[in-house]
Amino acid sequence: MKLMTLFKTAFVAGSIALLSGCGTINAMGNLNDGASDTFFEVWDKWVEAEGDIADATMWEMKVEEGVEFVDVVDAINNAAMGTGLMNVGVLPLSEELKARGIESKRIHVMSFCNPETARKMIDFSPAMGGFLPCRITIVEEEDGLHLYSMNMDMMVKMGKKLPPELKEETMHVRNTVWKMMEKGASGAW
Repeated sequence: MKLMTLFKTAFVAGSIALLSGCGTINAMGNLNDGASDTFFEVWDKWVEAEGDIADATMWEMKVEEGVEFVDVVDAINNAAMGTGLMNVGVLPLSEELKARGIESKRIHVMSFCNPETARKMIDFSPAMGGFLPCRITIVEEEDGLHLYSMNMDMMVKMGKKLPPELKEETMHVRNTVWKMMEKGASGAW
């Protein structure tokens, strides 16, 4: 553990020394509080996943034993009600695959968006449009159902400093998606 901490410190120090002449220091000065902690969480997960960047950048929750798929969907939708996030689409991917004659374990993508926050995020950075809408994917694995969604801390903490009002709105979206996953994983309303 101490070796990993030493490595991280050396990595950051070396990176700063190496990149200080090319604008990196300026960019680092524009980051939100908690950026380095989030960076190292993603880094650790990336290393643990042997370079699987998708695994490193996602939140994952295993659905509790006995919770049925329909209960997961209902709990996620219910948790979104009244939060400003609306269900803007569903992609029952495994059902589409089956309709094409391809057997598939369940893959079900649920998309959510708060249009006002989305507009403000795109005004702040047009590239944020690539992250829209927020998605929660239900994936059937060998040990049961799992929920996946983008680690929104990367956007809120690792990115360029957000104006206070926009940060508050994005934290609300982040916290809502997290709550939706928790409710979905337990099947609780």
